[in-house]
Amino acid sequence: MSWNTCENNTIHQLCINQKLLNAELSVIQFIADRVDDQSQQLSYLKPKLFQIIQLSKNNPSISIAAANAATILNTANISMSYQNWDNICIPHAILDRAFLEGTTFKGAILDHVSFFQASLANTNFTNASTNSINFGEYTYFQGHLGSVNSVGFSPDGSKLVSGSDDKTIRIWDITSGKQIQSLEGHSHRVNSVGFSPDGSKIVSGSEDKTIRIWDVSSGKQLQLFQGHFKSVISVALSPDGSKIVSGSYDQTIRTWDVSSGKQMLSLSGTAPRVAFSPDGSKIVAGSFYGWIQIWDALSGKELQSFQEHARCVNSVQFSPDGSKIVSGSDDNIIRIWDVLSGKQLQSFEGDPTAIQSGVESVAFSPDGSKIVSASLNQPVQIWDVSSGKELQSFEGHSNIVHSVGFSPDGSKIVSGAGDSTIRMWDVSSEKQIQTFEGRLGSVHSARFSPDGSKIASVSDDNTIRIWDVISGKQIQSLEEHSSSVYSVGFSPDGSKIVSGSDDKTIRIWDITSGKELQSLEGHSRSVGSVAFSPDGSKIVSGSYDQTVRIWDVSSGKELQSLKGHSGDISSVGFSPDGSKIVSGSYDATIRIWDVSSGEQLQSSETHSGAVYSIGISLDGSKIVSGSFDRTVRIWDVSSGKQLQLLQGHSDRVRSVAFSPDGSTIVSGGWDSIRVWDVSSGKQVQLLEGHSFHVYSVEFSLDGSKIVSGSYDGTIRIWDISLRTHPDATQYVRLSPDGSEMVSSLDDKRNVSLNQSHNDDIKLSENSCDVYNTKLSVDKKQSELSLENGTVCLPNDDIPHWKCILRIGNDGVGLSLKNSIWKDVKGLTPAQKLLVEQRGGTF
Repeated sequence: MSWNTCENNTIHQLCINQKLLNAELSVIQFIADRVDDQSQQLSYLKPKLFQIIQLSKNNPSISIAAANAATILNTANISMSYQNWDNICIPHAILDRAFLEGTTFKGAILDHVSFFQASLANTNFTNASTNSINFGEYTYFQGHLGSVNSVGFSPDGSKLVSGSDDKTIRIWDITSGKQIQSLEGHSHRVNSVGFSPDGSKIVSGSEDKTIRIWDVSSGKQLQLFQGHFKSVISVALSPDGSKIVSGSYDQTIRTWDVSSGKQMLSLSGTAPRVAFSPDGSKIVAGSFYGWIQIWDALSGKELQSFQEHARCVNSVQFSPDGSKIVSGSDDNIIRIWDVLSGKQLQSFEGDPTAIQSGVESVAFSPDGSKIVSASLNQPVQIWDVSSGKELQSFEGHSNIVHSVGFSPDGSKIVSGAGDSTIRMWDVSSEKQIQTFEGRLGSVHSARFSPDGSKIASVSDDNTIRIWDVISGKQIQSLEEHSSSVYSVGFSPDGSKIVSGSDDKTIRIWDITSGKELQSLEGHSRSVGSVAFSPDGSKIVSGSYDQTVRIWDVSSGKELQSLKGHSGDISSVGFSPDGSKIVSGSYDATIRIWDVSSGEQLQSSETHSGAVYSIGISLDGSKIVSGSFDRTVRIWDVSSGKQLQLLQGHSDRVRSVAFSPDGSTIVSGGWDSIRVWDVSSGKQVQLLEGHSFHVYSVEFSLDGSKIVSGSYDGTIRIWDISLRTHPDATQYVRLSPDGSEMVSSLDDKRNVSLNQSHNDDIKLSENSCDVYNTKLSVDKKQSELSLENGTVCLPNDDIPHWKCILRIGNDGVGLSLKNSIWKDVKGLTPAQKLLVEQRGGTF
């Protein structure tokens, strides 16, 4: 039966409705790979998948087809945001990492649906059935007043222990998320904690130079071990519970007899990270200087010593069978070693370009097949021991993760972080079927091609990536830069790309082939900004060496070096006629230069902090600037005078740009993306979705979209087509029932927008005059008021411009901000607590 005959009475006969495809990963991937195929034979596929989901409303007979359709769309990385999916029936669908912002699921059947790391901000689950849904993580444990430095499961997996900068040790019940005990006695931060093998005791090591043993039931301190004369960094109990090993900044490793409290061994070395082997016969220690040593636990004799790490070893552990050791270091590398030979078996490297790097904690899974790691500025990651490949990543902590570990059955991971929380994650991987390009790193710049069909992005992963705007799929990855890439721009004809990097070079690339055409060298520090001239014959670059340089594209030769700024140059651009260059700098100035002579024509010095970004209107009459001082300013090019001061950002403004018609400005900051009306200076829109600082914003050349790039590792495209009158200041308001919108103009017209459930916008022009005080909106009278030439309805329900495409992985992981769960059925108490912790409401 053809999919082109999709109706309620025929879908149940289709193969897609005969069997849930969750176990047929290759089949799902095969179909998903063809979802964006625009050929005549397959162009129907994506709309039909959406249609099947729509037709499942209140129709359980096609629930399997609908669940498969949702899973396939998600696997194809298709945005499913802002859908009206009320009453759909998609039990067992896999919506892991799905982009579902603003979608409504009122009354939907979502039993057993997986929402691992899904983006569910502003979704509505009122009256939905959510029995056995999977969020992939659990309620986090909150109560510590300082950084959580160490966490661990009890042997039976029912409890967690944590040690913190707040000097306390806390015991938590995993099922309820509640604190059972708070153990107080240490006079300084607690660096290391762990359960005894029988789960009845806890051992702790502290900055106060002591080791303590505590009774889990009563919370009382049972023993105090003193002898170290500097901070105790790591402690562990032997598998039989009879001994403790401790490592300290006093450059000794010591073993202690638990029953007597006496010190047994004192081993000299600079290795404060310690652990017992599974049989208790050996001790492994990691040192400040990259060494790993293995000692006989009884005699104290050194058995092995090996060094490959270039920096301090922060974490070491034996595999469950005792044959291997895993180590994590400040050199950002995880290494696996053979215990007998001392040879390295595997190494996994984190992001080498991260501003801060280093592996804080590593641990084997109970079966020894996986490793979990925590690193600076990276998510919690799971690695396959045999292949060295990353299997999963878990994002959600808002600060450095210091400690990670597997549960005794290997089904969960616990992590403790500098955000004072402990989080627990589901390791189950059978539901992880999406394929991703990998983490992009912080996206420093994202730019539309002149025809709007592509996006070029640059990031901390040293690459320039080219994406298809419609599908979000990567077309090219350009990988010649040896360090972070900060800036990118298309040539006017769209055939080339220019990039500027921390490696001090500017590179020109052919888009079709991906080949490097030129490498321009001359800057002595990072290149922060690059741009083509309007005719494509020249490139301008701004560098942290405080110079602006002009280059000939065909020969690669430097034509001019413009000096005058006293700070790093963050942003440069040509005027529309190519005769001038504008530059913004950390010296808080904006300067205009003559291209032919290289002379400085103007300097504006009103900002009170670094200028991060500048933009030039297409008619060349205005400049916009964004600054560390949290302001956006508009300048007149001829006079150099400030025309507007736009205030509203609560943190530094990293990027600014004019719309093509010059009537609107978009600004991206560390707090948000904001859209401003140029003539009035008023903010007209707030675009929410990024989970971290926004570094880059730009309008498409037709003015219908905005692209943004963020520290959260995502690129987002926003549909602004609701601005139906680009030549007029306007506001848009929803009708009382939400079915219609009214757009008001200053050209004595207004437009009624009838919005159907499938998001198609139908325009119907009314003849009534904007100066009327009444307007019929869906047969209901709504007051209108005239303010500065703009008609406004008396409510504040301004519809958000939609994010229509997201590329990359969010640093936030599961997102539930402003989601609604009123009268939802099937959530467990722990899941309800998780929803509330992540910003959802009941």
